[in-house]
Amino acid sequence: MALTKVKQSAIMKIAILLAVLASLPKTIFLYEMISDGTLGFSSVWLLDLIYRLIFFFLFSWSILQLNANIGYAKYKLSTRMRMAVLVLVNITILVAALILFKFLYPFLLGNEISARDNGFLNFSYVNLLIALFFIGRILRLQTDKQESRIENEHLKQQSLQNELMALKNQIDPHFLFNSLNSLTSLIRENEKATQFVKKLSHMYRYILQSGESDLVSVKEELKFTESYTHLIRTRYRDRFSIDVRIEDSYLDLEIPPLAMQLLVENAVKHNEISTQNPLTVRMYSKNDSIFVENPIQPRSVLKEGTKNGLLNLKKRYVLLLKKEVKVRTENNIFVVELPVIHKSNGPIA
Repeated sequence: MALTKVKQSAIMKIAILLAVLASLPKTIFLYEMISDGTLGFSSVWLLDLIYRLIFFFLFSWSILQLNANIGYAKYKLSTRMRMAVLVLVNITILVAALILFKFLYPFLLGNEISARDNGFLNFSYVNLLIALFFIGRILRLQTDKQESRIENEHLKQQSLQNELMALKNQIDPHFLFNSLNSLTSLIRENEKATQFVKKLSHMYRYILQSGESDLVSVKEELKFTESYTHLIRTRYRDRFSIDVRIEDSYLDLEIPPLAMQLLVENAVKHNEISTQNPLTVRMYSKNDSIFVENPIQPRSVLKEGTKNGLLNLKKRYVLLLKKEVKVRTENNIFVVELPVIHKSNGPIA
């Protein structure tokens, strides 16, 4: 699942505020010197103040970005390792900022930093780093909490919609199966038609049964997909084929129901199938996953659809298995990787 970033507007506001607060002691010090008459008004101290404000702002913005966004994006690390890396990078940025500040100061303002000012500067940056580190963590936690709340609300709405859809579609399965059996008896002499109805009956029974489970075995899903592809071959004949090469060790592993069938359906829906351009869908097992791939041969006219099938499959994988469905294109081949798990949710041995 993609990480929701902390808004840039919030980071900018906090960075500006902390830059002003960090520069405040120096501002008060200069003001008192001017009031006492020990320092006249000049552009030097004004440039000094602006210089500090800019450096404090850039430092604050960098540290907040690191601890609120960058440190949590894409990198899959354990909590301890992530914290260790973050602390190390924070300290590195601190040292780099101090070195750069002191290096550029004489060139821009024309005089060296005093020993007293140098100690005050080090003290200010260290305190600012500590404050920024915790503020960044708080921003990250708040954003994650809000994201989780939104996701829970979405799941509740989706659950209600599924319940409503189930009520709308709640017909007596026995009525349909009896009707299909009656149809089979009428067309018994037509072997192809009889086989078609049997496959259709198996598909409907599987959909009803799998609706009660979040996961099914690869073996069950393959059997269902075979029934589905039989219906497709009835229409397209030798213009459509499927090549299944899944090792026996994968058959008892589990995936979300209808996952493989959806990918075959997508291939049929979005690709041309003709005598000149027959379509072959390949399924094979490798690296703890089932791969489904097909050549890309776009239709001149696409079939209408919701275009949500693959997106919904990705969401189901994240919610049920905490894994990602990987989609890529290689040498004009569309490839989808479906992770599989043991019934105990453990990794493949």
